[in-house]
Amino acid sequence: QTRFVESGGGLVQPGGSLRLSCAVSRFLIRFNTMGWYRQYPGTEPDLVASFTSEGRTNYSDSVKGRFTISSDDAKNTVYLRMNSLKLEDTAVYYCNTNPPMLAWFGQGTQVTVSS
Repeated sequence: QTRFVESGGGLVQPGGSLRLSCAVSRFLIRFNTMGWYRQYPGTEPDLVASFTSEGRTNYSDSVKGRFTISSDDAKNTVYLRMNSLKLEDTAVYYCNTNPPMLAWFGQGTQVTVSS
């Protein structure tokens, strides 16, 4: 069963913006803390942004002020708006619950920041 389907990644220049989307099963988006993770080659996924079912948001220091997590419950979709992108934001991005269910990590979406 596919629980998360990420999209919206691509190639962008430093300073540019992207919006990632994640289609989520209805049950998960309404009753769990959801998060966006990113993974560099050879490492485990790291949480960069999350929100609770009550709407509280949290961000890692590396993306605070540049990334915004949001959701559209009517569309069962979680978004990650990424502004002022840096070279070090290059990674594969995933959505999942927080804490994550390891078996639920999907294909992710590749974000490449390059000039």
